Amino acid sequence: MAKTIAEKILSDKSGRDVYAGDIVVAKIDHIALQDGTAPLAIKRIRELKREIKASKITHFFIDHAAPSPRRELSNDQKMIMEFAREIGADFNPVGEGIIHQIMVERYVNPGDLVVGADSHTCTCGALGAFATGMGSTDIAISIVLGKNWFRVPESFRIEICGDMPKGVYSKDIMLYIIGKLKADGATYKALEFHGETVDSMSMDDRFTIANMAVECGAKVGLFKTDRVTREYLAERGREKRFKEIKPDENAEYEKEFYFDADIEPMVAKPHSVDNVVEVSDVEGIKVDQAFIGTCTNGRLSDLEIAARILKNRRVHSEVRLIVVPASREIYLKALRLGYIETIVEAGGTIAPPGCGPCVGIHMGVLADGEVCISTQNRNFKGRMGNPNAYIYLASPATVAASAVKGEITDPRRFINE
Repeated sequence: MAKTIAEKILSDKSGRDVYAGDIVVAKIDHIALQDGTAPLAIKRIRELKREIKASKITHFFIDHAAPSPRRELSNDQKMIMEFAREIGADFNPVGEGIIHQIMVERYVNPGDLVVGADSHTCTCGALGAFATGMGSTDIAISIVLGKNWFRVPESFRIEICGDMPKGVYSKDIMLYIIGKLKADGATYKALEFHGETVDSMSMDDRFTIANMAVECGAKVGLFKTDRVTREYLAERGREKRFKEIKPDENAEYEKEFYFDADIEPMVAKPHSVDNVVEVSDVEGIKVDQAFIGTCTNGRLSDLEIAARILKNRRVHSEVRLIVVPASREIYLKALRLGYIETIVEAGGTIAPPGCGPCVGIHMGVLADGEVCISTQNRNFKGRMGNPNAYIYLASPATVAASAVKGEITDPRRFINE
């Protein structure tokens, strides 16, 4: 019987021939935790008093409150570092970058089974890996045993065809899809992305789409592997870890969706990611803060787009532009290519690699009534530290253009100049 990508990977990792709806116990390849979720997992591991079997595939990251703004968080981060050293796990300190970006840069390969104590672990699916978020207790069990149970998800096939118009990016495409599927439209499903538009996308574009699969409830967001995947792995010395990952030709999908890439730049209005409209519907709304970064859009290509729009321009005098590279590698490359200099000259502020304002803990917290236009993946009420503020989600191009104009702006007005 033909299989989807999710069915193939979970069959391989469980050693059984499994299909959607089956319950499996599967061997895990990588486990990831960040400073917000690791403390509870460590507590649970201590309570279990069992031999730890998966320390070598466990990765800890300090990225959510980095650097720490309070002694309580500093104590948690110290405890995480000491525990990682105690069990011989990988530890990534302040400044290395966001958990999901480092995982794809350094560790994850096609066909891997990855679990993380963070819902956006699904980012790794762009590399053809089954990657999903779990609660801290489930992650504790994974670290102790090196395996866990999974229900094989039903799959939705998402076909995207056509050329993306100038000024439209993968973030716009995914916002458009989420707007159509809605926030609960793919709960516990595997989204498989296909089509000529997807085939022509860069790896950065694919990461953005896989990252936001969870925003419509999906368990995973999956891409088949191809030349783009191979080249990405080769750049990082992992070309030998490349393998072909694709669904069987006659794989069965619960639903199939077809989308045309010929769309307008999109914006998600407060306070839901699926509250999506064309940028023209919200153009002119005054913004107080603009944020470019996060595990969704803090990559090199995102900073390049922002720098291109900001070149020889100034951020509006009433707007705070905050830019946060997703990793140290990206930060260094952006420095060498002049993107950081351009952003700073335009009036932007650069923060160290990490999650930055997205989680509303230690920087970029909004004042009452303020509006932020952001490249992050969520705009829930209170997401950036203040329930009395408003977050609009958009592409890096739309955010950069809006920072210059001082109001939500169609980026094509700048790109076409």
